[in-house]
Amino acid sequence: MRHGTVVGLQARLGVVLRHQGSSEIEIEFVIDTGFEGFLTLPPAAIVELGLPYIAKIQANLADNSSITTNVYAVTIVWNGVDRDVVVLGMGRRPLIGTGLLEEYHLSIDFCEGGTVLVDNIL
Repeated sequence: MRHGTVVGLQARLGVVLRHQGSSEIEIEFVIDTGFEGFLTLPPAAIVELGLPYIAKIQANLADNSSITTNVYAVTIVWNGVDRDVVVLGMGRRPLIGTGLLEEYHLSIDFCEGGTVLVDNIL
């Protein structure tokens, strides 16, 4: 089970990234149920972390416009297990998308300081 908190009406959840193979860094992500991918990180954070580049893609945004963005590889610790996922280099804040939440139950108490839970589906 993963625990997070609502801050300013944003459901936030910390995710541990494996940095350069062995060290770990935890980053707070905002859960975005309108984003179908796994993760996004601002380009400056990707450079700082030195994530390996995979490809360029066209990403479709909420207003139905498309932008070109870079895709990178990252290993995260998800429910105690290393998981290799892709991260899009875009935006101002780190986002978790529904690709990462697939096959999980998401519960959010939408009030300041409310509980965010991500757990296995029973």
